[in-house]
Amino acid sequence: MTNKITVAASEVRVNDHIYNGTGSNAHPTFAWETVTEVRHEEGLILLITGNAKGPHGEFWLEAEEQIVVIRYPQPPAPTPAAKPKAGHGR
Repeated sequence: MTNKITVAASEVRVNDHIYNGTGSNAHPTFAWETVTEVRHEEGLILLITGNAKGPHGEFWLEAEEQIVVIRYPQPPAPTPAAKPKAGHGR
């Protein structure tokens, strides 16, 4: 299950999906891109989608500017395996 939420640009996380318009493809689900890096530069927030060294998208936003993201829930933390009791088992 995913959550489509509105957050301040300063609260965007890596792996959030942001909307990048319809682009060349008319299908709306292809317009969501995964944030791969979040930077704070000169009082602005820089969101990078794709590979930072190759083709990528850049979105410059004010820190408090509102943006809609799709955020997947965090997987539950793994529970430690039960340790066998010491003894001979008799």
